[in-house]
This record gives sequence, structure tokens and C-alpha cells, in this order.
Amino acid sequence: MEKKNINNVSLGKGVKIFDFVNLYGCSIGDNTKVGTFVEIQKKSIIGKNCKISSHTFICEGVEIEDNVFVGHNVTFINDKYPHATNIDGSMQSEKDWKVVKTFIKKGASIGSSATILCGVTVGENAVIGAGSVVTKDIPSNVVAAGVPAKVIRSIK
Repeated sequence: MEKKNINNVSLGKGVKIFDFVNLYGCSIGDNTKVGTFVEIQKKSIIGKNCKISSHTFICEGVEIEDNVFVGHNVTFINDKYPHATNIDGSMQSEKDWKVVKTFIKKGASIGSSATILCGVTVGENAVIGAGSVVTKDIPSNVVAAGVPAKVIRSIK
């Protein structure tokens, strides 16, 4: 399978996408699998050999490097102070807020139902426990879990 660009989505070779997936304006690297009921928004980048499990939401501004596992129902956030309206009551649009980027480094694993707040980096080979809320950077080669997520041990 050749690399394709369909509806402003760049798909690498061997990408597998299951039913009921919403993709727009994003990039997905070679051999990545995207499960059912996933949304990946514009300007998001997913690396090679990743597994994105079902019911996951990857918003604009998320960059996921190669070999990353994202469990079921993981949610990424891209706005520190979300509002529906401006002070004058008018509906907010893209010009009324700024995307805050999030980085998931090579080989990281994120457990099911974790929430990753914006502006953080999850380090290489880090493991985020299921149900955790990541509010600050997580170093490489550690296991972090809890609400908020805290490092609980190193990975050797």
C-alpha cells in the first residue's frame, strides 16, 4: 500500500483503520492501527507502529511518536481554560483560544481511560496507569499512575 493523502489525512503504508473512525487534517505513520470509535483531529501527528485503541480522542496539537500504545477511551486535552463563549456572550471560535501542544515520546504506553492534559510531555518508554490524569511532565522510563499521575517506580 502506497502512502496516501485522503481528505487532508496523510496515511503511511500499512495503516489499519477500523469502522466508525473520524479523521481529519492529521498524519498517521506506517503500520499504525486505529481502533473503532476513535477521533483524530487536524494537526495531530501519530508516528509509526502505534496502536490507538477504541473510543480514544486525540485532539489538535497532540504529537505521538513511534511505537506508542494508547489504551481504550484515552482522552487528550488541548486547552487549559476552555469556554463555550467569550465574555460578551458570543460563541468562541478558533481565533479566541490557543492550542496547547502535548507530546507523547517514543515507546510510551498509556493505559485505558487516562486523561492527558495539555502542555505535558510523556517521556520515552513511560507507562501511564489506567484511569490516571496526567497534569505534568512524566520522565522517560518510569511508571506513573493516579489522580494526579505521580511516578511510582522506574523501569529498568
